[in-house]
Amino acid sequence: MTTAPTPYERIGGEAGIRRLTSRFYQLMDTRPDAAACRAIHPPDLAGSEQKLFEYLSGWLGGPPLYTDKRGHPMLRRRHLHARIGPEEIDGWLTCFLLAWKETVADTALSSEILPKIHGLALHMRNTPD
Repeated sequence: MTTAPTPYERIGGEAGIRRLTSRFYQLMDTRPDAAACRAIHPPDLAGSEQKLFEYLSGWLGGPPLYTDKRGHPMLRRRHLHARIGPEEIDGWLTCFLLAWKETVADTALSSEILPKIHGLALHMRNTPD
């Protein structure tokens, strides 16, 4: 019996997640429509990029790097210090979706994962309109 590859494997493992997170933060750092999201991050995005890499690795079925280092993600709680409203969510999603489109060729995986990413982004909202 063979098991189906995990999303982590389908995206290209560690190298695929690194490509995605690197491109995501490049976009966030340069796109005017992501300025609100960029503003809630530290000046140096290296730590944020590493955390997203670790989180996505485990979330997509690879090594649980984030939880091994930091425990349960509690994403909403970990972001309560920052204002996350529609503008921040839209900027984050724009960058993520563009980075995904540029770095992930598996269209079936996109159909499976991107709706979950959208839901996750909306879940992070902690500020009304």
